[in-house]
Amino acid sequence: MSGEPEYTQEFVDVDGARIGVQVYPDPAGVPDAPVAVIWPAMGVRARYYRPFAAALREAGLAVAVVDLRGTGASTPRPSRACRYGYPELVTDVGAVLDALKPRLDGRTRLLLGHSLGGQAAVLHLAVHGADAVDGLALLAVGVPWWRSYPGVRGYGVLAYTQGIAAVSAALGVWPGWGFGGRQARGVIRDWAHTARTGRFPALDGVDAEAAVRRLTTPVLAVSMDDDQYTPHATVDHLCAKLTAAPVTRARYTVAEAGAPLDHFVWVRAGVPLARRVADFTATLTPRA
Repeated sequence: MSGEPEYTQEFVDVDGARIGVQVYPDPAGVPDAPVAVIWPAMGVRARYYRPFAAALREAGLAVAVVDLRGTGASTPRPSRACRYGYPELVTDVGAVLDALKPRLDGRTRLLLGHSLGGQAAVLHLAVHGADAVDGLALLAVGVPWWRSYPGVRGYGVLAYTQGIAAVSAALGVWPGWGFGGRQARGVIRDWAHTARTGRFPALDGVDAEAAVRRLTTPVLAVSMDDDQYTPHATVDHLCAKLTAAPVTRARYTVAEAGAPLDHFVWVRAGVPLARRVADFTATLTPRA
């Protein structure tokens, strides 16, 4: 796209998977710029975030964008042979941060998650420790608990999410029919668990809910106007779990964006939001 920076495509190998990472050039004139590592929504390729990466760079941040396991440049392609779920997505976060460590050292480090990518980021920091980053930005990230949706819509969300889980269990993979792209059944199983119960599943025997309550990393949590999948109440539900973390809760409005918004199109109307992320990053205290 015209005016948007090119990136270098890199890869990180994790337990037989290969995770694609798009690394953008540092913003001009900003030595040792803070670094934002973006984790996308379910089924959304890293390259979709190019306009937001450009906005973040304009706001003074260095940027890397990761393809979630099984999406875009990352492998394996979801199939009946794939058994991975949330535990593996969470492990991928740590592996990528480790691989980027030479670039992150000495800089302010921000994990920035969108939807499923934000859940993976939260769970990584909660379960495996927050020493690798200084802050966490959650953009349109919630827990899609059916009771968070108003009136009869909640029952529709319950039926829809559990129906997708049933289909993926029967077929051994979610084909991506109208939602989320092609996904491993374990990812769909764990996502459907959050929608049914309002709670994160246990991760390799670890109580993820208790771990999230202990997380102390500063958090910026932003919900979007007209978000069809993650309305404001679902983000509030996630924030309520972060009882030990300092949380800055905000809403990104159509008026602020100057354009229509929903769960995805905010990425293309994100200049004011990028400035908000940069302002939040400036308040963080870099770890030694």
